[in-house]
Amino acid sequence: MTPHPRPRLRKADPPGRKEAPAPRPRPLLSRANRAHIAQVLVLTLVLTLALPGRPASAGANLIANPGLESIAGDGFPVCWEQSGYGNNGHTFELSADAHSGGRSMAVTLANAGEGDRKAMMLEDASCAPNVTPDHQYDLSVWYKTSTPSTVMTMFRHDVARGWVYWTDLASLPVTTEWARQTVRTPPVPPDTDQIVWGVTIYGNGTLKTDDYTMVDATQAAPEGACSAGDKCVKGSWAVMPFPSTVRAIHAVLLRNGDVLLIAGSGNDPDAFAAKTFKTAIYRPGSGTFTPVATPEDLFCSGHVQLRDGRILVMGGNKDYSAADGSHGYKGLRNSYVFDPETSSYQRVNDMTGGSWYPSATILGNGDVVSLGGLGEDSSGTVLTQYFSDRQQRWLGVGEAKQTWAFWGLYPSMILMQDGRLFYTGSHVFGNGLSGTGSSIYDYAAGTVTEVPGLRRKDERDQSMSVLLPPAQDQRVLTLGGGNNETNVDAHRLTDLIDLKQASPVYTAGPQIPQGTLTGGTPQTGAQGKMYVSAVILPDGKVFETGGGLHNRADPVHEASMYDPATDTFTPGMAVDPVPRGYHSSAFLLPDGRVMAIGDNPGNGTFDMRISVYSPPYLFRGARPQITGLSGTDWTYGSSNTITVDQPIVKAELIRPAAVTHSSDPNQRFVDLPMTVDGNRIALNLTSNPNLAPPGWYMLFAVGANGVPSVAKWVKVG
Repeated sequence: MTPHPRPRLRKADPPGRKEAPAPRPRPLLSRANRAHIAQVLVLTLVLTLALPGRPASAGANLIANPGLESIAGDGFPVCWEQSGYGNNGHTFELSADAHSGGRSMAVTLANAGEGDRKAMMLEDASCAPNVTPDHQYDLSVWYKTSTPSTVMTMFRHDVARGWVYWTDLASLPVTTEWARQTVRTPPVPPDTDQIVWGVTIYGNGTLKTDDYTMVDATQAAPEGACSAGDKCVKGSWAVMPFPSTVRAIHAVLLRNGDVLLIAGSGNDPDAFAAKTFKTAIYRPGSGTFTPVATPEDLFCSGHVQLRDGRILVMGGNKDYSAADGSHGYKGLRNSYVFDPETSSYQRVNDMTGGSWYPSATILGNGDVVSLGGLGEDSSGTVLTQYFSDRQQRWLGVGEAKQTWAFWGLYPSMILMQDGRLFYTGSHVFGNGLSGTGSSIYDYAAGTVTEVPGLRRKDERDQSMSVLLPPAQDQRVLTLGGGNNETNVDAHRLTDLIDLKQASPVYTAGPQIPQGTLTGGTPQTGAQGKMYVSAVILPDGKVFETGGGLHNRADPVHEASMYDPATDTFTPGMAVDPVPRGYHSSAFLLPDGRVMAIGDNPGNGTFDMRISVYSPPYLFRGARPQITGLSGTDWTYGSSNTITVDQPIVKAELIRPAAVTHSSDPNQRFVDLPMTVDGNRIALNLTSNPNLAPPGWYMLFAVGANGVPSVAKWVKVG
């Protein structure tokens, strides 16, 4: 009998398991599709005969909760759901009749009528297995069925269209004993990053399933090893099949997982003259953009996450440089708060002085310090500008403590565990400041103490600095840099510093691995990159990507993984297919991938393509699941309980990005010491708000194979 697959629909109310809404009609299988299924059935038989009781390959199982043993709060297995459509009598239940373990999923149709029912994987980033285009996968399931009207059904996630039906793979013969069905998928179509599958029943009878397996069959691998080829070592990039709708000068990850992309005039004087200022909200899950009314030219403003998840945006561009040289860029005084709830900017009081390229660092009490940038007269701003979280306003000049020091443009200011700010030496444009190029600023005492050891301090233009995981270690890595005035070759230097020391000093770190220029020309040993990005990952490593050899020119094709535990780079990570230089950003998404956007070379063009990097850990098996969370409001010094579906080795909070110009000084990874009681884990939050400034964080749990969960959002402070 030819199977009649139907569109999969979620329940309208999953906890109540109510009737699904009416489906969009879809025609029955075409003759060509029937022929394809016949071919697949033959292949299934071949596989089953060749390897009885075993899948065709033996890589890591990519399915979360494959044995159905972990149960969600609604009483159904974690990462699985009841779905289907039509007017039919049906029941879903957990059965003690299991192939292994304590339970199986049972679906019964008593009055088949119209439609079908399915025990399916959740279409969820944390549950749906990640796949590689052109690869094939071996799927197997243990089952019992009293009706031949059962079929293995697959859906795929198209990065442009979302979840769509893919194919039906094989019918399951009637059996009263546990039997295994194994089938190989067709090659995964282009632009597909995840699939889900399950077993559909569309005739009267009962279906029981248990012990699901999915492995990459494209490349053989030993038992338990990664079978996705070099992706297990290098990771993999995908360029989205749609462009950004704005020139993404600034990127901020919102607490709902959306990405705020701020362009303002986007470094386009014509857009400035026309007062065409742009912002968009990008939704990675659907690939959609929503325009946001933008009140001022927020091009080259500062921004920071506030404790309530709103985004403080300060300053911006009051005017472009005059052609006759009478003035340079001018900074705005204006300041706004972007509210994710309303998707709108709300005006707050003006800063005490104009700011173009200002820094923005949140303190342990939720206040914000902004330093540096250019003022309304195009000269360097020497004001210390201070935003009070309690009063929700910028303090006046006389209210904020002043040092009258100029800190440069976008000076990277990292909050230390004692409340002071560490100026790393990373900045934008030209030479660094006088002295050693790095210092510690004590706002409360009004003192500035130089820090020695930073090499080539005047070649740190658009280098990047990152507080290494975990924040408790208080170690900072500064990478690369150049000089847009002298336009020397950017260098490969990194420098390390331990801020716990009484008198911290930079020491030489390992060099950034060598890359190639456009056209494949190898670099010499002296060359490196500016505009470099460094992204903290949930496994505790730092992904280094992007950059160029010269000012707005000569993109460098290289990416590496830095391990803070060994202070070494692993070279040869997959390289972004899109050049990422001036006005580019890279940052972590809640699903553990890295998004990269932007490039503004010297010819004035802007690359609107979006790239997404899947780190190697996404090819090493199923993710751990955070199946329960005691609460989302965490106070300092508290213990907070999660439940997980498999053993984990670490858990941490990662602050969401607010990045521009190789600068995200608030990026941090806060370790959560664990107390383990089976699948219940108590996570202990630091009592020091300077280690974890108040705000929303991504909570990750990491399995023994290094694979992270999809993040849950918690509010600290």
